[in-house]
Amino acid sequence: LSAEHTLAAARLATIEERNRLAREIHDTLAQGLAAITLQLETADALATSRPERAREATRRALDLARSNLKEARRSVMDLRAAPLQNHTLPEALATLAQRSREDAAAALTIQFSCSPDRVFPQLSTRLEVGIYRIAQEALANACKHARAQHIEMTLTGEDEYVDLVVQDDGRGFDPDNVAQIGGEGQHFGLTGMNERVKLLGGTISIQSELGAGTRIAARVPYHEKGQ
Repeated sequence: LSAEHTLAAARLATIEERNRLAREIHDTLAQGLAAITLQLETADALATSRPERAREATRRALDLARSNLKEARRSVMDLRAAPLQNHTLPEALATLAQRSREDAAAALTIQFSCSPDRVFPQLSTRLEVGIYRIAQEALANACKHARAQHIEMTLTGEDEYVDLVVQDDGRGFDPDNVAQIGGEGQHFGLTGMNERVKLLGGTISIQSELGAGTRIAARVPYHEKGQ
């Protein structure tokens, strides 16, 4: 019986590791390639009518490709989110918001706020990476699927919990039938966020309605504070 339990535990660990790697690939390589594709599509569409804008999009795609290549190489060595190295979580999220705005094909405003804004609670690497990836996916969904014009992202670290809220004014969706709007990409992203939050011992709320935008709120305990 003990041997069976050991084997079952090993199989479960293997499945969890595969899921973790799938999430990392989706959150790094897939997101990067999607952003590159968007810029190249923009360049192709504007090549004749607005050549300077097309060249700008091409340069942006090249920058993204180089950045994604560095991220891919780093991922092989270390699955820690590169933007968090030498930066605090609020700094990394502020940069993420700025880059998401720059990568958007249409006019988009992204407002990021943090509380406390001076000295944010020190978190473990595991928590920081998890929260960053959740924010990354939430912003990607809002930019790619929601057709939002304005996004608000708030990070709060108080009362032994870290709260991340991402809210947009996009077209929304039916949470019970995600495929009708965003297809498998959005469905996988929402599933990945759910899994990440659960692994961090937290909770997540995804509220959306067709034509009324989406609000994603994640709460995780920071019982694993930085050493």
